[in-house]
Amino acid sequence: MFSFDVVAKSTESRARAGMIETSRGVVETPIFMPVGTLGSVKSISPEELVEAGAQIILGNTYHLYLRPGCDIISRFAGLHRFMNWSKPILTDSGGFQVFSLAKLAKISDEGVTFQSHIDGSKHLLSPEKVMDIQTCLATDIMMCLDQCIQYPATREQCRAALKITTQWAQRCKNAWQNSQNGHNALFGIVQGGMFTDLRRQSAEELMDIDFSGYAIGGLSVGEPIDIMIEMAALTLPLLPQIRPRYIMGVGTPENLIELVALGADMFDCVLPTRNARNGQLFTQRGTINISNSRYKDETDPLESECRCYTCRNYSRAYLRHLYLARELLAYRLNTIHNIHYYLNFIKHMRAAIMADEFESFRQDFYRKRRKYHESKS
Repeated sequence: MFSFDVVAKSTESRARAGMIETSRGVVETPIFMPVGTLGSVKSISPEELVEAGAQIILGNTYHLYLRPGCDIISRFAGLHRFMNWSKPILTDSGGFQVFSLAKLAKISDEGVTFQSHIDGSKHLLSPEKVMDIQTCLATDIMMCLDQCIQYPATREQCRAALKITTQWAQRCKNAWQNSQNGHNALFGIVQGGMFTDLRRQSAEELMDIDFSGYAIGGLSVGEPIDIMIEMAALTLPLLPQIRPRYIMGVGTPENLIELVALGADMFDCVLPTRNARNGQLFTQRGTINISNSRYKDETDPLESECRCYTCRNYSRAYLRHLYLARELLAYRLNTIHNIHYYLNFIKHMRAAIMADEFESFRQDFYRKRRKYHESKS
């Protein structure tokens, strides 16, 4: 029930448009996946996500395993019914959260032993356990357990993480084959730090195992943007053309357009929701801080060209008032706009690829930003 087809390619870059088919619907790529870590995209409802144009969202194995737990979610036959979301869901394996949140995490061949960041209880996430949890969640795309490491890291640290990531990937594949019911897909995750030969080795080892799709992990972990782009530019062409390619945890609109130009298909990032709660709103001309005093008496919408619920109904002055007053409505309205911006941005990016006008779209994107910054200076 899972397939991927490339339907158009840019003649001026590696950008491509595709179609992922799942048992719960079709996802048009390139695609941005709003992050619903705990079974919700913070501050907005599934219905508002659909209105914004979301085709697929992301959930997280680590968080949902700890709370509410598989015993609760299994009563609803999976995460979709539990959270009232009928479209596809991708679940991360939890490897990054163990790296970033868990206390006293210890990695061995068996898996990751850690203490919960919630109550300090001790747990083991093995490749097999991660597959069991994601099977309980009944998600459409499952991710292998991998070892994510910090930046900077030594070559030996990256080599060791690569080795264990490959071993875990094979065990995840075996467990998935033994238990999956034909309604989901499994993606492997390329690691290797910022070393080009290790990235190549990781990609080759994962392709030998053979997955439904491939993700590039270990980016956007503190490295400079030029190094992140360099690693993506090296790794993306190594991965099979006939499989979706997913850059994990990235990024800004600028990141997205450059990575699409390099051939990436799927993205997730907390920026649109996190920045919304911090009063930072994305527009075609750049990011604005709604708390700025210049907006205190502006009667215009945040962005006149935007057709999101927020821009159709509310002024900049009102959004500023809500945010400064710390009214809960501020977070909802800001998030609706930012999610709509990201999804609309990538929708237009796809349309440009389909029309073979991606490079002119890319140049226009930067031209609008330059013009906006020049007007402010």
